[in-house]
Amino acid sequence: MTSQNDTYTLANGTKIPVIGFGTWQSADGDVAYQAVRWALEAGYRHIDTAAAYGNEESVGRAIKDSGINREDLFVTTKLWNDAHSFEAAQKALDISLQKLGLDYVDLYLIHWPNPAAIKAQGQNAWEKANTETWRAFEAAYEAGKAKAIGVSNFQIHHLESLAKTQKIAPMVNQNFLNPSDTQDELVAYDKAHDIVSEAYSPLGTGRLVDLPQVATIAEKYHKSVPQVLIRWSLEKGFLPLPKSTHENYIKANLDVFDFALTNDEVSELDSLAGVGGTHTNADTANF
Repeated sequence: MTSQNDTYTLANGTKIPVIGFGTWQSADGDVAYQAVRWALEAGYRHIDTAAAYGNEESVGRAIKDSGINREDLFVTTKLWNDAHSFEAAQKALDISLQKLGLDYVDLYLIHWPNPAAIKAQGQNAWEKANTETWRAFEAAYEAGKAKAIGVSNFQIHHLESLAKTQKIAPMVNQNFLNPSDTQDELVAYDKAHDIVSEAYSPLGTGRLVDLPQVATIAEKYHKSVPQVLIRWSLEKGFLPLPKSTHENYIKANLDVFDFALTNDEVSELDSLAGVGGTHTNADTANF
């Protein structure tokens, strides 16, 4: 990857920018709005939000005010845990589109595979719920409301369950991916099934930025630790989604295309497993 304009190609031929701007924990209102405006001004063309973030309206307003042509942007949002059924998922997408002020999203994701409300309905209730939810996603895709569809926080058994009835396979799986949690088996499964692995929290929610091992590599390239961690994601073939609400960091996080890590450096970072936490188990998460 040598340019912020580089793309991955999804299973349906859709081009997706290799780096995106995350908006998790960016408060609705001026904070989220200004962060997205700065990101777009810096050159990001891939914006990631979710119904659960509560900031879709601010994200949409920033997109509109940027003046950038819609076809030049890639916008992702996600279905929250309270809408895992065919009708509820359809309604939720319409609400998200209204808040974003868009006719379609480029990517729509099921945020979590096994929410607490579904678990309460009994063992394996999540399988039926995901089947119905995915049917709504397929309908949205066929109607042009979502140019691509996928999932988030899905493990292999969730993907295999979906595969039993799906007509269209997920094109993206967004997960907690960074040197602290490389999720090798899941990533290999995604790759084998032509699913792009997106990496949220590429900095380990900030827990990796003070590690001396990363600092040494950063000094070699005259880069910051966050830039090295984001570059690591790209070297792994992931699609990182760094987030910030500070203009300088937003710009810096995109400045990762003028250097490359060696295989040994990637392996050294891979060895940091567990030091910055690991992914949340979707089957035990209480939300």
